[in-house]
Amino acid sequence: MKVHIIGGGNLGVSIALGIAKFSKNNQVTVTRRNIAAIQYLTEYGITVSNDNKHNIQEADVVILTIKPYQVDTVLAEILPVIQNKTIASAVSGLSLDILQSKTNNEYPVVRIMPNIAAQFGESATCISFPEKYKENAAPIVDLFQDLGTAPVIDEKLMDAATVLGACGTAYALRYIRASMQAGIEIGFDSNTALAIAAQTVKGAAKMLLEERVHPEQLIDRVTTPQGCTIVGLNEMEHNGFSSSLIKGIKTSLKQIKG
Repeated sequence: MKVHIIGGGNLGVSIALGIAKFSKNNQVTVTRRNIAAIQYLTEYGITVSNDNKHNIQEADVVILTIKPYQVDTVLAEILPVIQNKTIASAVSGLSLDILQSKTNNEYPVVRIMPNIAAQFGESATCISFPEKYKENAAPIVDLFQDLGTAPVIDEKLMDAATVLGACGTAYALRYIRASMQAGIEIGFDSNTALAIAAQTVKGAAKMLLEERVHPEQLIDRVTTPQGCTIVGLNEMEHNGFSSSLIKGIKTSLKQIKG
């Protein structure tokens, strides 16, 4: 499949690198006005350009990784020169109905919400699409499954997916940072504390994904009566650990919905 990514920012670059590293037989073009910032992508076999229309006629799918205010300008530029292309939008807050309207209902449209872990093959990419475009969406689902996981969800949950899967990257990193800082307080140097904290989170996530059990079942395995784990957990909960995280996620969702 030939993939044309418009928007060479953090997300667009992450998707391009993920495709180059973890998928097979796919060709990628990334466009950005400041082409110098993405020139290094050519080392991975990725084509780069400062022209959004470069090679676009050859593409099978056009992925939009741009800001919401750029959508009208970009569509006005590319629609006159593309036909029969599937348009996959990673634009926050842009519904399928609005995208269909902006494209005159003439193009198959898919909504995707990846995160920047795509470049490491570890994105949680939520995908939604109108039922009539199921066949067009299938190769896109397959593509993002190569870059992590790609659950198909109801579009009404896409804003929530943005918070849980994309913003959630920052939330997880903030936990790791706090854990690292605590590690320094209890005696580790910063590099060692970071390595331990990051690997511990990676290991916990891997256990959950492979065993497919509730987190509390795994917590029970490392929580012994009168042990150090339970007193630490209880102290965190007394200080609002879970409730503050839940409130943060709900506040982020409220921001997206305006």
